[in-house]
Amino acid sequence: MTGPTVWTIILNYKTADMTLQSAEAALREMEGIAGRIIIVDNDSQDGSFEALTAEVAKKGWDRVSVIASGHNGGFGAGNNFGILAGLKDGDPPDYVYLLNSDAFPDPGSIKALLDHLEANPKTGFAGSYIHGPEGDWHCTLFNYPTVFSELESAANTGPVTKLLRKYVIPQPLPNAPREVDWLAGASMMMRYQVLADIGLFDETFFLYFEETDLCRRAKQAGWPTVYVPESSVTHIGSASTGMKTATRKPAYWFDSRFHYFAKNHGRVYAVFATLACVMGSAVWGLRRLISRKPKTGPDNFLSDMISHDIKVMFKPVQPSVEANTPTVP
Repeated sequence: MTGPTVWTIILNYKTADMTLQSAEAALREMEGIAGRIIIVDNDSQDGSFEALTAEVAKKGWDRVSVIASGHNGGFGAGNNFGILAGLKDGDPPDYVYLLNSDAFPDPGSIKALLDHLEANPKTGFAGSYIHGPEGDWHCTLFNYPTVFSELESAANTGPVTKLLRKYVIPQPLPNAPREVDWLAGASMMMRYQVLADIGLFDETFFLYFEETDLCRRAKQAGWPTVYVPESSVTHIGSASTGMKTATRKPAYWFDSRFHYFAKNHGRVYAVFATLACVMGSAVWGLRRLISRKPKTGPDNFLSDMISHDIKVMFKPVQPSVEANTPTVP
């Protein structure tokens, strides 16, 4: 098979049946495209690895391999493991395609991302239009988080949003390909040359903000990220994390948030980001009181964030752990 090569990386954590469905859809969409699919079991410890290995062999999927990470270091670390494991077998691919285990490429979706990157050699990453099983749009294109976005998001009030509209993180759905600050990694194709230039995911992030950081580093190196609505992917969402039903933000979310701000802007900025969130929350609280609006958001969010940030302020700075790839010849 000729043409550019694509490696699809699917990270599994206790979702073996869904991962197989995702791999089957990806295998269908990679027909005619050179490359392979690497399923990484991220230390599920529930029989996933054995079940995935047996089912792939049973189906005779010779383009699919199943490997075990041996350690659950999170989303970035698991995908890094898959990429680096693939590189041990030979030459690097032209592109790496990240696909969530609860995401299923629609017809033509992978080719649309590949075609866009091939036609736009200065673009680093490309991501898909993501929708739920019922067709509802999942917003996956964003601006970078800032002090001002923290204030706007927490205030959740029309006049504040209008004043800070250029800092709003979620972006409206475009009708044509559009450059964005960052994309969610549910369905994102990355030019291997970019990864060779900037390194892989920072494994200090266990979950959340890792794609934000990677896209930021790519943009700083001259490789923008583009949203490609012609590529459509069905996504269940939070199948592995359980965030849809969680009533409180997990500690690793706060860890990732603080690390992102501290790494990219400094610890003082991270503190001001939290203060901005507190100020915004005060605005929202006043609005709720006046309008008698119901409570929204996770339980104890503000107190959890403040207590977390106070604790980490007195700890040594967490070093970034950005795995490197072999350089492209």
